[in-house]
Amino acid sequence: MNHQNFSAPKEYEEKVIEVKRVSKKTTGGSSMGFTALVVIGNKKGRVGSALGKANDYASAVQKGLQKARRSLVDVSLMENTIPHEVSAKFKASEVYLKPAPKGSGIIAGGTIRSVVELAGVRDISGKMLGSNNKAANVQCTIAALQKLRNKNNGTK
Repeated sequence: MNHQNFSAPKEYEEKVIEVKRVSKKTTGGSSMGFTALVVIGNKKGRVGSALGKANDYASAVQKGLQKARRSLVDVSLMENTIPHEVSAKFKASEVYLKPAPKGSGIIAGGTIRSVVELAGVRDISGKMLGSNNKAANVQCTIAALQKLRNKNNGTK
């Protein structure tokens, strides 16, 4: 009898933002490793990110995905955009997000684009200032999205 694994449809979409090969000097040479910056989201208002570290590429990505699932946050959306302007600062990164008219798409740089896409935002304008560090930029964007409140009742 042939048993096959039929996995359920994925609830969250995953995106690997960056993978770095890192090494450190140890006694007897240098040890190599990988760090993977991963963002996951369901495109319906939930998004999370994490940095996974391991000795090989696949394990680093897998660890990142597991950590990201534990760090999911809810994002307040209004139709296909965000309810109001918002800015956030995380370490040296600073992000500004503005709602955009329907059909204008995501007008933002790489890390902002990845995060808001997976959060389910279709129309937004964003600007990243300060750091070029992708990990900090992703954290900053998520912090800005967490600040959002609905216009009608002031809640998330």
